Amino acid sequence: MNIENILVTGHLYKEMEKILTQKNLSKNIRFVAEEEVSQEDVLWADVYVSFYPTEHFEFGNLKWVHSTGAGVDKYLYGREWDESVLLTRTVCSFGQRIGEYCLSYLLRDMQMHDTFAQMKAQRQWKPEEPKLLDSQRIVIYGTGEIGQEIARVLSTFRIKVSGVSRSGESVPFFDQVVKTENAAFLLKEADWVISTLPLTKQTYKIFNDAFFDQLNNSGFINVGRGATVDELALLEALQKKTVRQAVLDVFETEPLPETSPLWKHPDITITPHISAVTTPEEAVECFLDTLAKIENDEPLYNQVKTKQGY
Repeated sequence: MNIENILVTGHLYKEMEKILTQKNLSKNIRFVAEEEVSQEDVLWADVYVSFYPTEHFEFGNLKWVHSTGAGVDKYLYGREWDESVLLTRTVCSFGQRIGEYCLSYLLRDMQMHDTFAQMKAQRQWKPEEPKLLDSQRIVIYGTGEIGQEIARVLSTFRIKVSGVSRSGESVPFFDQVVKTENAAFLLKEADWVISTLPLTKQTYKIFNDAFFDQLNNSGFINVGRGATVDELALLEALQKKTVRQAVLDVFETEPLPETSPLWKHPDITITPHISAVTTPEEAVECFLDTLAKIENDEPLYNQVKTKQGY
C-alpha cells in the first residue's frame, strides 16, 4: 500500500501533531480540527485518522482508516463500508484500564464501601462481614482482547470467570466460554455480568427485558457500547431486583442527557466514558506501528473485520 497523504483529526489532533512532528515522517500530513475538516481534505487523503468520521467523511481516495479509539461502531454501524478500504483500531492499554475499572467496583461491592459510609453518616457501629473476591462468579460478554484482559485481571484473584461469545470458542483466562444462545445457566448463577460488546446489528439492545429476566440479583457493568443496553429494561430490572446495581460507563446518547432517569437512580453508578482513555502517546504509537506493518506488508493485529462490525 503506497501511502502519501495523511489526514489527522479528532479531539487529540493537536497533541498528536506535537508528537508526530518530532518523528519527521516522510509523508504529507494535515492536522485539522473536526469542525474544520472539509470535503477537499478528505478527498486529498490516502489515510484518515480520527476517533469518528467527520461531517464530510467519504471514502473518496482513502486506502486506510485508523480509529484512534478501540471502538469502530461510529464508522460501521448503519454505514455501508467500502471493503477496499482497510480499517484498523487503536489497541493499547485499554484492556488493563478497563480491567482495573471493573475490579475497583467489584471491590467496592465486596468491601461494602457504600454500606459503611451510610453507617458512618448515621454514627452506627454495626459490624458486617465483607465478601471475598474469589467467592464471585463473573460472566463477561465479549471474549476479545479487552474481555480477555479483564478476565486475566480478575482471575489473578481466583475469581471464576466465564465468557460469552458468538462462537463459544475457548480463549485464555476464562474458565469456560459458551455461545450467546447457551448462556442462560451462567446468568442464573452470576454475581456480576460485564459487557465489553461492540455495537453491531446483532448486539443492538441485546441487554433487554428477556436478558435481564434471566439474572438473579446480579451486578451489571457496561464498558462496551451504550446502545447494547435497553436503558428502560435496565431500570425495570433494578426495580424487580433481577439486577441489584449497575455500573455504566457508556450510554446510547453521550453525553448522557440531564433528563435521563439514570442520573437519579440510587443503584446506578455513572462514569463519563472514562474506563479506557486513549492518551496522545498511545494513539501515535499504535498508528505508527500499524503504518510500519502496512508498509512492510506484515500481519495486522488490529485490523477490523468490517463485515462483522468489530
